[in-house]
Amino acid sequence: MAGYVFSFPAHTMQPASKATQAEDLPSHVGTEDSFATVLPTNFCADSTYKVKEEIFTFTRIVVDRYGYSAEKCENFTANAGTPKASRKCSKIKGKPELGDVKFVNCSMTLNTLMDQLAAMKLAEIVTGLAIMTVTSLLCGNPYALETTADICKPGKEIHRETTSRILCSVPGQHRLLSHVDLETIASNTQILTSVPEKLTTENISRAANIAEQILKNDSKNAIEAAVATVSQLLDARVSEFNSANETLTNITAGLTKTLEYFSLNGFAVQPNIAVQNISLNPDSTIAFFSAQTASGSLQSENINVAENDSNNANNIEVQILINVTKNSKRIGFVLYQNDKFFQSKNYKTHFNHTKQVISGNVANATVNDVKIVFKPKKEQSLPNTVSLVYLCKVFVASFSSCIPDPQYNALEILLHDYACVFWDYGANDWNTTGCTKEGNKQELSCRCNHTTNFAVLMSFKINYKYAKPLEIVSNIGSGVSIAGLVITILFQILTRQTRKFSVTWVLVSLCTSMLIFNIIFIFGIGNTNAKNSGDVSPENIALASDLADVPENASCTAVAVLLHYFLLATFMWTALNSAHLYLLLLKTLRPIPEHFTLIMSIIGWGVPAVVVAITLGATYRKGKPLNYRQEEFCWLAVLDDEGKVSTKKPMIWAFLLVVAVILLFNIIIFVKITVLVMWKENTNLTSNKKKSFTTKILGTLSVAVVLGITWVLGYMMLINQEATNVVFSILFCIFNATQGLQICILYTFKSPVFKKKVTEMLSFVSLPDIPVYLHSKTYYLSKFRLKKTNTFETFRPSEIFSEETSFSSNDQTPTKN
Repeated sequence: MAGYVFSFPAHTMQPASKATQAEDLPSHVGTEDSFATVLPTNFCADSTYKVKEEIFTFTRIVVDRYGYSAEKCENFTANAGTPKASRKCSKIKGKPELGDVKFVNCSMTLNTLMDQLAAMKLAEIVTGLAIMTVTSLLCGNPYALETTADICKPGKEIHRETTSRILCSVPGQHRLLSHVDLETIASNTQILTSVPEKLTTENISRAANIAEQILKNDSKNAIEAAVATVSQLLDARVSEFNSANETLTNITAGLTKTLEYFSLNGFAVQPNIAVQNISLNPDSTIAFFSAQTASGSLQSENINVAENDSNNANNIEVQILINVTKNSKRIGFVLYQNDKFFQSKNYKTHFNHTKQVISGNVANATVNDVKIVFKPKKEQSLPNTVSLVYLCKVFVASFSSCIPDPQYNALEILLHDYACVFWDYGANDWNTTGCTKEGNKQELSCRCNHTTNFAVLMSFKINYKYAKPLEIVSNIGSGVSIAGLVITILFQILTRQTRKFSVTWVLVSLCTSMLIFNIIFIFGIGNTNAKNSGDVSPENIALASDLADVPENASCTAVAVLLHYFLLATFMWTALNSAHLYLLLLKTLRPIPEHFTLIMSIIGWGVPAVVVAITLGATYRKGKPLNYRQEEFCWLAVLDDEGKVSTKKPMIWAFLLVVAVILLFNIIIFVKITVLVMWKENTNLTSNKKKSFTTKILGTLSVAVVLGITWVLGYMMLINQEATNVVFSILFCIFNATQGLQICILYTFKSPVFKKKVTEMLSFVSLPDIPVYLHSKTYYLSKFRLKKTNTFETFRPSEIFSEETSFSSNDQTPTKN
């Protein structure tokens, strides 16, 4: 028979021998760290290990876990930054004890380990062939060896170990690989995958392949290291697991299948994976498995396997109950802390929430029923921002951050629906066949009629901070503004004969657009979706994404469109007002252009309509209303799917940019009017009245209000400084919520015409005179004297700005333009 020689690099065989090569140095208790909640009896203390002249240090290690040395491979090696050694902490007779130290050659690679494992697999094949050959030779020649007669007895099986001894007795043959070699490969693979940041897609594929092959063997220490490797692979970046990579998908599928078979006889618990099994009594038909994580990791003491439903099931995160026929010998369970080995092509993820996968495997029995319960993990935290005043939300509230936490943060995202699924190895994707759901949002309960890898696919919706009822400032401010705008519109229309028609038309148009905006704002800004409870659907339908689309709300979208239009129209009319004032006050010698009123109307009402139409057409899509509007309230969208301010959203380019241009134009005109008209004598003006300081101030305020200059405060709110932001928020809300009232006071109540009309209306009211003597002059507290000579005298001080600079009475001639 031909001889086979299998050679391996010498540096792969490095089992540490404490008796001859190394020694444990006295251990000491480490400082408190992330394991502070672990009981002292559940971890091994800090330790050091000396090999020749090199010392390896280990921090304390939790029981059943592996720890890694602080010493790393040098930068010039293939595994720079990888720990040089590892050791396991096990509990023996109730006391934590450290195991032997395992070393890695810093020049070792996963490719080399795969080659070694392939050689071992080839050796097994050769051994099998050798068994057949030796059996034939020995049984055909009973005198070949002394043991031939015993081996070739009828019904006597020739074991691989017996054949190995026979082969080794042949001169020139080398000993085949033992369990020690397999353990060395397993420990090397484990150490090389101990740094998650260094794990690439190729490394994951190789390590998973090695772990799968090791799990098919019966070396206890090698299997423990392989399970630890699998747990470490589940810590790799999710971006390294790509469902489009067929090689990786097939390897992970093979690994998970192997783990299912391994679970029938194996036990192992690592931070990201738990493998358990139970042997049922002949009369038992129910097997129960439950688990609870501690600090995000699985621990042996938090895993329960029993023949019946546990009484403590209410306190666990995941449980599975399998009902089988009688005479079932063994049932195995595998729990994965995440679904990185199960990458779906159809289910898209946006949130990095934990999604556990649990497997049940039954040997030699028929499954009657499987019940799986998942309790989604929630992490509570304080909200990032709190809106100060409701009205401010229309302008800037959407700039506040609402990026969801990496965990399932119930303050940021809410569970919308879920689907009970199993992993279909044929399609390499999730499938709902044979499964139904029975639970609610607090307990995700599923029932299936078969066993395999189970999970729940969850869809979330953003926990939108829906607008509450109007705050006091907004409620009162908007209410009085509406009243003031109505009074102003009626007054301007009724007294239109006292001024130019263009003056009346501009102010009435401005007040009308502002009035409609305020009315829609008060009654329509709130989103009716806030009243929807959103119970889970009873149908078990496979989900396409973990981000649920918001319910279509046509009325909210319509409100957003109307608010967008009328607010833009308001600003457009302030710009036209600026141009009109410029022509009246600074270009007095030039006549107003022909058809000026018609041109202003087309621009004032038409340009906003064009902007809104373009915005709506470019952003709105059926089923995707948030491309145009927000969900918190019915206003323009500004944040993208990641919660960041996006220039692609209409709030930026369809509102803020347009308004900024208009405000810049208005500010330029305002400065010119203030400097050249309000605060400087102008010979072009017909009035020769000397203006008082109060008159100048009120005149300046009148122009500032009607030109919307106070909206500059809204842009000041964007300053990323909390104290400054609060101050500008308060000022913005006060000034702009009451803008209609300010216009009414300055352009109606302060108008001499209004005062005259009010006096005439109240002239029939007679009140007794109460004389007050001051500086030898008599003043009457009653303003309603029947004597004509004193009727208007008390109103003269109220005429605080000239007719030429008053927007409501520029011209007493009823000329139309």
